[in-house]
Formats: sequence, C-alpha cells, structure tokens
Amino acid sequence: MKSIQPRKQRKARYTAPLHMRQKYVHAPLSKALREELKKRSAQLRKGDTVKVMRGDHAGTEGLVEEVNLKRCTIKVAGVSNYRADGTEVPRTIHPSNVMIVKLELEDAKREKIFARRSE
Repeated sequence: MKSIQPRKQRKARYTAPLHMRQKYVHAPLSKALREELKKRSAQLRKGDTVKVMRGDHAGTEGLVEEVNLKRCTIKVAGVSNYRADGTEVPRTIHPSNVMIVKLELEDAKREKIFARRSE
C-alpha cells in the first residue's frame, strides 16, 4: 500500500480479503524457537502451542483451537469465560497477546518455509 494516511491504512485492514488477513494473524516466537528458526514471528495455525502473555489469562499455555481470519482472533484451549448460567464459553484472543511456544510442523509446506529461513 502506498498511502500513509491512517484512515486509508485502517480501511485497507478492515476490508482486506481473507488471503491477505493471514498476515495479520502472526505472533512472536519464544526465545528458543527464535534462535532455532532465525525468525522473530510466525503465522498462527490450529495446533500450535501458545502462551498467553497479556490479560486475565496471562501465563496460560494451550493449543490453538481455532484461527478466525474474519475477526483476526484465535481461540486457545483452557482460555474461557463463564456465562451467568455457568456454561463455559471459549474466549477469543488477539494474536499479538500470545507467544508461540511450539509449532505444529506436520504440514510439509510449513516446514519448508522454516527450513528455508534457518539455513
């Protein structure tokens, strides 16, 4: 994008198609992963293990259960709220508030991306 006007930057982010929104769902890597992969952040995927760094659930570790590109949020196992009637509801978290502790590398394409960088 060429414009530096904040309103156009915001509009581009809000109206971005889903394949572009994947870039917004990145999270920083833990120090161990950072040294190993020589990368600072990575795209979040279902199955990654993350640690919540901010908010009421800070310090909680869990698997990413869902990545919502439409809202740019994720759901983590073990992070939930309770309704007035006592039912448990998963809580959505912004990707910038978590840190990736362990990556899901079953996908050969994803493994190739990290291998290319760490050479």
